Amino acid sequence: MSEQSAARPEPVRTPRFGLSGKLLVLTILFVMIAEVLIYVPSVANFRVVWLKDRLATGYTAALVLEAAPNGVVSDTLAKEILDSIGARAVAMKMGTRRRMLAIDDMPPPVADTFDMRNFTTLDAIVDAFAMMLATKNSEMRVVGPAPMGGEYIELIMDETPLRKAMLRYSTDILFLSLVISGITAALVYLALHYMFVRPMRRVTANMVAFRAAPENPDRVIAPSGRVDEIGTAERELATMQIEIASMLHQKNRLAALGLAVSKINHDLRNLLASAQLFSDRLARIPDPGVQRFAPKLMHALERAIAFCQSTLSYGRVQEPPPDRKPILLEPLVEEVHETLGLAPDGPVRWISAVERGLTVDADYDQLFRILLNLSRNALQALESRAARDPGRDQIRITGRREGSVVVIEVSDTGPGFPAQATAHLFEAFQGSTRTGGSGLGLAIAAELVRAHGGDIRLVEGTIGATLRFTIPDRAVELAAHRGARAQG
Repeated sequence: MSEQSAARPEPVRTPRFGLSGKLLVLTILFVMIAEVLIYVPSVANFRVVWLKDRLATGYTAALVLEAAPNGVVSDTLAKEILDSIGARAVAMKMGTRRRMLAIDDMPPPVADTFDMRNFTTLDAIVDAFAMMLATKNSEMRVVGPAPMGGEYIELIMDETPLRKAMLRYSTDILFLSLVISGITAALVYLALHYMFVRPMRRVTANMVAFRAAPENPDRVIAPSGRVDEIGTAERELATMQIEIASMLHQKNRLAALGLAVSKINHDLRNLLASAQLFSDRLARIPDPGVQRFAPKLMHALERAIAFCQSTLSYGRVQEPPPDRKPILLEPLVEEVHETLGLAPDGPVRWISAVERGLTVDADYDQLFRILLNLSRNALQALESRAARDPGRDQIRITGRREGSVVVIEVSDTGPGFPAQATAHLFEAFQGSTRTGGSGLGLAIAAELVRAHGGDIRLVEGTIGATLRFTIPDRAVELAAHRGARAQG
């Protein structure tokens, strides 16, 4: 994996369950827990109050029974009193004597005994849930303080009415808890949503948008003016985004300047190399003046070439729009040949296979730079070989017209491009395959070709390397064409 792909950030994933949903669930959960904590002691207290009410009614019944003549009441009256208090029997202990004040038909055996004189909250809670969860009906014995100086009074009662009352109370509490929970959860959720979730969502959305276009000043967050921690976070984020945007803008300006210098140096170095060849020929002229100044000229050119090589830097700049005119391609190709300084008897053969009279609708200087860069790359690829063979090493320039498009190919019989270089062949500082190369020649050529509306690519399956680019003719505007026909 390349460094670029390794450094590429992971795509932003949208959470399936956002902060608002989590907040709503937690709010409902905590409110329900609070309602459960309230319900447990309340249902135990309901049972205690219910039993105390029955004991209070039993006090009244005991007073009535004690007030009867000789303490004897009829069975009918006793049954009515027991039915009014919902008991099977009423007894009271006074001193050492336990007296049965009233009794219905012989009650079944007592299953549970509850002493209301001495109990704890935990005992009340346990007894309450044990009674509600019981599956069979049974009798219970309830003991409480006795009136008239008695030691205690006890009632024998059926557990079913109490269980039904507790279940009915639980149902009411459950319904009320659901209503309270819903209202409380909604209020808490809305308060937290508007106070925290919405501002955080706004901050995160701004961060995602700023990441997509950090140089866009419209992506800088506008602080809301809050004086709490969220307001501080918004102000600090805005300051940080402004600083990052400023640094990126400065970096891009430096990068543009760097690439502009690099491209100028690259083409200038090629021109200086051609001038060096001409100066080398001047050095062969047996004129004393020429012999005196030619070495200095050659040394100056060598220093200029070395300086251009050393000052190549990274950056980006846009080429000026092409000044397109119909130009003959053959003379332009010949000028490139002369600029490269390839002699007819040299180690590299130059072959021009351009259609006669072929014209190209292009910018002369930019097309010259395209062909010079591609041809110089081909020449450098051939010169990288240890063994030189004039019969094998050649550069071929072909040009033909296909409808409204001119197709030009620059091919060589060199070693070609390695597989790892083809992926970024036309990117700046990426396409060089030789030591010391800047990788700008193909990038410059590709940029100039695209400025003409054309395309450039590497032709697969050829000997060496073949680069094919197209220059389409400009589209004739219909309005101008109709005007010309009207004038004609």
